[in-house]
Amino acid sequence: MGVTVKPVPDSESESSLLLAAASPQKPPEDTFHLAYIIYFILGLGFLLPWNAFITAVDYFSYLYPDASVDRVFAVSYMLVGLFTLLIIVFYAHKSDSYVRINVGLGLFVVALLVAPIMDAVYIKGRVGLYDGFYVTVGAVMLSGIADALVQGGLIGAAGELPERYMQAIVAGTAGSGVLVSVLRLLTKAVYPQDAHGLRRSANLYFAVSIVVMAICIVLYNVAHRLPVINYHQDLKIQAVNEEKEVNGSLTGAVWRSNVWHVVGQVKWYGFGILLVYIVTLSIFPGYITEDVYSPVLKDWYGILLITGYNVFDLIGKSLTAVYLLENEKVAIGGSVLRLLFLPLFWGCLHGPKLFRTEIPVTILTCLLGLTNGYLTSVLLMLGPKVVQLQHAETAGIVIVLFIVIGLAGGSIVAWFWVI
Repeated sequence: MGVTVKPVPDSESESSLLLAAASPQKPPEDTFHLAYIIYFILGLGFLLPWNAFITAVDYFSYLYPDASVDRVFAVSYMLVGLFTLLIIVFYAHKSDSYVRINVGLGLFVVALLVAPIMDAVYIKGRVGLYDGFYVTVGAVMLSGIADALVQGGLIGAAGELPERYMQAIVAGTAGSGVLVSVLRLLTKAVYPQDAHGLRRSANLYFAVSIVVMAICIVLYNVAHRLPVINYHQDLKIQAVNEEKEVNGSLTGAVWRSNVWHVVGQVKWYGFGILLVYIVTLSIFPGYITEDVYSPVLKDWYGILLITGYNVFDLIGKSLTAVYLLENEKVAIGGSVLRLLFLPLFWGCLHGPKLFRTEIPVTILTCLLGLTNGYLTSVLLMLGPKVVQLQHAETAGIVIVLFIVIGLAGGSIVAWFWVI
């Protein structure tokens, strides 16, 4: 009977085997870039309700002439969203992002149905029925709650994924503005700008938004089952379980300690984004819709400026797919430099005659959108990567909190700015 002797692997072969065993499994491919496309559409979707309300401002201003509609909408939406996000940050460990996002998408649909249904059964194009205005503001606030649930959940979840998925969501948010701007241009060209035309335009915005939100509900539940997404979710679960083995169960006190630790790690990214949105919202859309006028373009002027801002915001948020600025100090410095937009836009109203023409305002508006888009994308892509994987979702939610504080702050500043 012979004896079989197994060959002993040399040290190089043994090292290769050990390295292979220690290396994580190669992530599945994003077939046809389906996950990327879905995340882009989801980013487009969760800002579409806000864009629908604010783009229909002409109709609401016609119905409620004594109300500062756009500014009331902005402050209501942002403050409610801010309060909701604060609750989510400190109690996220007691809920599941999958549930929060689905609930938020459902609330969006409900909020979007309010205005067209109320218009059909109560308002019917009549002016001065301010009960309708209060109900509409309530729908805006409901959208703010939904936005906090969906945006916080999606950006938090994208923080656990490769950077390209965060870029997809951020670019999608800009795509939302472009879509609504295109709808606004089409409706203005097709419909007469009287009460009937404004009413039909507003109902079209809400109808399109409802359809897109229904699509988002389906796509999000599809994305949750894609292999590439499941792979990264499994990595996060593994990291969480390993942390629990070291630190024990996750109590409320431990969670709050983790949250403050994450805040400390991402605070400068959050500060940069906060500045970006304070500057942007103090100018856009209030300055664009209320403070500038063109004797040549007339009522097309504001619409074209908003479209220009949205297109360049999309360009900025798409540029990070080509070149990502990885130096956070430069990005944060750029956020500080954007404060210069305030005196520059002020000069377009009160400065030399050359500055008070359409070309300087248009250039500044496009630059406002471009820098808003690029810096937002950079800071959101980099921020969640400075923490451990198991805390990436929390980092994403915290950065969204900074965004909403910036939006709310900018909306309030817009009320008091000397322009």
